[in-house]
Amino acid sequence: MKIGLVLDHFDPRRGGVEQWTDQFARQLLRLGHEVHVVATTFQSPPLNEPNWIVPHLIPPNPCRLARAKSAEEILRNLDLDIVHDMGFGWYGDILQPHGGSRAAAEERNLSLAPKWLQPIKRVVDRFLPRYREFAELTRQQFGSPNGPVVLALSRMVYRDMQRLHGLPDSRLRLIYNGVDVERFSPDWRTEHRETTRRRLGVANDEVLFLIVAHNLKLKGVPTLVRALGMLRREGVRAKAVVVGGKRTRSMRLLAYWHGVERATTFVGAVDDPRDFYAAADVYVQPTFYDPCSLVVLEALACGLPVITTKFNGAGELMTAGEHGFVLDDPADSEGLANLMRQTLDPSRRSEMSLAARELALRHTFVANVQQIVGIYEELSQCR
Repeated sequence: MKIGLVLDHFDPRRGGVEQWTDQFARQLLRLGHEVHVVATTFQSPPLNEPNWIVPHLIPPNPCRLARAKSAEEILRNLDLDIVHDMGFGWYGDILQPHGGSRAAAEERNLSLAPKWLQPIKRVVDRFLPRYREFAELTRQQFGSPNGPVVLALSRMVYRDMQRLHGLPDSRLRLIYNGVDVERFSPDWRTEHRETTRRRLGVANDEVLFLIVAHNLKLKGVPTLVRALGMLRREGVRAKAVVVGGKRTRSMRLLAYWHGVERATTFVGAVDDPRDFYAAADVYVQPTFYDPCSLVVLEALACGLPVITTKFNGAGELMTAGEHGFVLDDPADSEGLANLMRQTLDPSRRSEMSLAARELALRHTFVANVQQIVGIYEELSQCR
């Protein structure tokens, strides 16, 4: 098939949707498909890839809507069997909004503000150019009854698409993310665990909690810091490492105020987080919103017990007490501390580790690609 993939930046170094799309394109190429990518920027093609994607450059424009319109014009002139948009624009057969429902994300972001400020912020945000632009993009994506089929990354997102955007079942497909179980594995943890823990200054008898995130506030780092402070005051030998995030000053100050500045390491952005999965004992992501967190799946694939929240679609795959735990309220530091306490026993962590790996093996990236290609074939037959 001739497949068109649409996104803003085709560059896996940016993480998230970019990394997923790069991996997805490679798998499509291995399956023998011809892959066209429409994007505003591209990473240089790998030297060891004789067969690579066909790039189509969107002209630079600061306006998101203008870039989406340019993408539509490019796509209309291409003879493609399937157009698969990653949430960038509105033209195509399949829309896969990796960020989930923007309306739902805005609801969850609003909950981060003080309650007295939320009504004011809700009104003010509507007049900001960025929010008005996203509102129009959302209308274009979901407003037409004949719009593209939408891939929901979790039941949470599926329900949000129905509740907030009025999409019928006929336009929705439930497709959880998948993980590369060869790249992320317990074998990597075994090989790199001790060296990375020494580099981080973590003793053998200390439990290391890990989070990998860009938006530290949205992903619940303040909740983790406060929970870690509670455990440390009880005498628990535990530390945390925070990977990612550009502006960490406020988080470092929070760690200082809770007495865990020496027990919390802020690493910043990294190209490859696998060494940190290797060093960790438990992965913690008390997120306020995640459609289906890839890093949670990576942690599970490495054999790490996971603590996340009901606002993370990946948590739907987990069984509480078996693969980890799911917290109801992302702001509940005491509740998180209680769940963290339940992972302190090494024998229990060992049982959870095996179960976590088995869960990841049921949600591989290869199976994820097969599911999506199956939808391609379904839509092609309906034409």
